[in-house]
Amino acid sequence: MAAKKAEQALVEQWRGILDLHARTQCELDRALGGHGLCASDFEVLDVLAGGAAADGACAYRVQEISERVHLSQSALSRLIGRLENDGLVERAMCPEDRRGVRVALTAKGRALHGEVRPVQRAVLARMLAD
Repeated sequence: MAAKKAEQALVEQWRGILDLHARTQCELDRALGGHGLCASDFEVLDVLAGGAAADGACAYRVQEISERVHLSQSALSRLIGRLENDGLVERAMCPEDRRGVRVALTAKGRALHGEVRPVQRAVLARMLAD
């Protein structure tokens, strides 16, 4: 009986995490939509704005981005393509590995990130408050 209650509590905790995630994603999408972004778009901009890549460069390899955002490789490629079409990021071949692609913020992307970052952080603070 105790084991069943513990299992049920675990399942309820998991479902609570899923619920919080879904509600937070929806709130982020609503808040960022007025700026032409969704939550995933912002996550990529935020990673790129967050500092240097592992090798000290100002651009990240697509693989480095995929390790930090929770998107499939194909979804991330499409998202980067949209951001590139909007002039927010630029792609270039990796000089050290011609098969790799580096992604960097443009000036427009950096400015938009700076404008939208407080909006995203305010949603997180509100949604994740105890």
